[in-house]
Amino acid sequence: MINYEVSDGIATITWDMDRPQNVINAESYPAFSEAINRALQDQSVTGVIITSGKRDFHAGADLHALMRLSDAQQVMEFCAQWHEVNRKIETGGKPFVAAINGSALGGGYELCLSCHHRIASNHTGLRIGFPEIKLGLFPGGGGTQRLPRMIGLRAAAKILLEGQLFDAKTAFDRDLIDGIATADGLIDAARAWLMSDAADSEKPWDKHGFKIPGGDVWSQVGMQSFTAGNALLHAKTKGNYPAHQAIMSCLYEGLQVPIDLGLQIESRWFANVLLGNVAKNMIRTFFFHMKDANKLVSRPRGNPVTTFQTVGILGAGMMGAGIAHAAVTAGLDVTLLDTTLDRAKRGKDYCQSLFSDQIKHGHISEQNAKAMLKKLNPTTDFADFADAQLIIEAVFEDRDVKGDVTRKTEAIIKPEVVFASNTSTLPITSLAETSQRPANFIGLHFFSPVHRMKLVEIIRGKETSDSSLALAMDFVKLIGKTPIVVNDSRGFYTSRVFSTYVQEGMALLAEGVVPALIENAGRLAGMPLGPLAVADEVSLELIYRVSLQTKADLGDVYMDPPGIHVIKQMVKELGRLGKKTSKGFYDYPSEAPKHLWPGLADRFPQNLSEEQPSVELVKKRLLYIQAIETVHCLDENVVTTPADADIGSVLGWGFAPHTGGVVSMVDTIGVATFVAECDLLAQQFGVRFTPTAGLRERAQNDQRFYSPLIDAA
Repeated sequence: MINYEVSDGIATITWDMDRPQNVINAESYPAFSEAINRALQDQSVTGVIITSGKRDFHAGADLHALMRLSDAQQVMEFCAQWHEVNRKIETGGKPFVAAINGSALGGGYELCLSCHHRIASNHTGLRIGFPEIKLGLFPGGGGTQRLPRMIGLRAAAKILLEGQLFDAKTAFDRDLIDGIATADGLIDAARAWLMSDAADSEKPWDKHGFKIPGGDVWSQVGMQSFTAGNALLHAKTKGNYPAHQAIMSCLYEGLQVPIDLGLQIESRWFANVLLGNVAKNMIRTFFFHMKDANKLVSRPRGNPVTTFQTVGILGAGMMGAGIAHAAVTAGLDVTLLDTTLDRAKRGKDYCQSLFSDQIKHGHISEQNAKAMLKKLNPTTDFADFADAQLIIEAVFEDRDVKGDVTRKTEAIIKPEVVFASNTSTLPITSLAETSQRPANFIGLHFFSPVHRMKLVEIIRGKETSDSSLALAMDFVKLIGKTPIVVNDSRGFYTSRVFSTYVQEGMALLAEGVVPALIENAGRLAGMPLGPLAVADEVSLELIYRVSLQTKADLGDVYMDPPGIHVIKQMVKELGRLGKKTSKGFYDYPSEAPKHLWPGLADRFPQNLSEEQPSVELVKKRLLYIQAIETVHCLDENVVTTPADADIGSVLGWGFAPHTGGVVSMVDTIGVATFVAECDLLAQQFGVRFTPTAGLRERAQNDQRFYSPLIDAA
């Protein structure tokens, strides 16, 4: 677990746990502490190297272990143990050097910070930094105290608050490490520093007269960082993320006292955040559930993993071209087909523009970009699909168009090839009726823009086979996306639930609620955009067209969504089609920021004679309507697990990430409380808020969707 050896007066402590990554937990801490004590007590040892026997240096705290901590005292004791061993390294009187052979993240980098010198390998996959903020946490092993004392308050705050990870060169440029070496020369470089005159066994902050680089809390820089920083932070987080505010508090309070007291302050804030609902929900969704989804734990068993080489894509618009870019980036040969060669080539040009942006930011080389572009073949000839292992259709959202290309493609491809439709609303089972091989027909719903959006919603039709599902999941994993699997339904899961957010925004507008209140409430609730802005982005024309298609398909059972007359007026009477035409609910001046269209007040008179609803009520309506529809999807077995529902909501349409997802939000509110509040909303605003029978049963039995994290960890 922790290997210890001494050579020529230098002790080497090597983390090599019996698991994929080195982590801090109840097993590793005592072994590491014992190794530190051994090195400090051995009079023959003049210096110590800490390194790893694994590909990565250290992943930090074991989140399973953290989730089992049930009260503040336990959390603070956990932190105190780690602080104690790190302070032994700092104050033991012998120089320590971290030989960072691979990624050092979170508590792993905090271990490096406690060493007197840090040298990293130059291999390309190495990353250094504090990603905890992305899980609703922050560094609790001294990171908020050591980093600002090392590089200054302002620079440290930015790194801690943004959760950025850095390669070795960038880390060196930002003074996060002290040197870079080749992988083979890393240990030699560490030994050389320990034997040099530069080796210092005392940290700057333990020396008399130490001052924080760039100015302390009460300096001009410090006060600007806190006054302006807190305002900017609230504008970004809307007060929904306690960890961000805790970091600012740790910096403000901890940097005014000696480091040992600062570490205690950090521990108290860490306990406060770790035991809160935001961290628990975000850890469950963004770590545990996301990890399972990316490992394909729900993949049908007994089906061999597909090794892909060739993929065919129908439609070279932004969506089809985006999928092509993901596929060639994964090393596949891609045939990109459209109705004209010019359109197909424009799809390739779009891929080239994405590669150019990646080259500009140093993510890929120009040589690699050229090699990948050579794998992309634009065409108009269906015969070019003859060798494809998977076909992805991304044509116009029209049943007849999709049926036509399905028939033409199946006349060419091999019988075993899977055909996937990138539809966002049309039921897969009905689209498969035009296929001669419905068992090989599946839905792959990508999100725009493909190169940024991580989710792919895999839709299983009534006759889709297990082997087709397994192949689709293999493909999604290969191109670096996160899959959720849902059963067939109109709108499936993501589009069906997401549409309720937009529709509720239009219903509020129709009721006379001030548009700015609607939009601000949406953002304050944690959504990336207000519902009216989202509608503009999606296209009001598309929303209206989908409603017409749905009405035509459903016939007498169709029910108009709330606010339908709003979208009809905007499209049919006013010709305001959304952002693509520079006019929708917003105006989009060419040389100025977008702003709400002033004509909304005339077209949809605002009820100023009565008091406007509170921000909290509008937030509740916008969030709860999505939760109710999600529960419908769970009850109808459209989405089969709460985990997939949560992942789909946060990755698919940006549902308030601080909640951990729609289902996690309901559990946090409490199912019984949620049902009672929805009943009130239904009485006031319509039957769409009525809880499902299954939800009422959960409330009566006090049954959560998830087991408590402490039990599940």
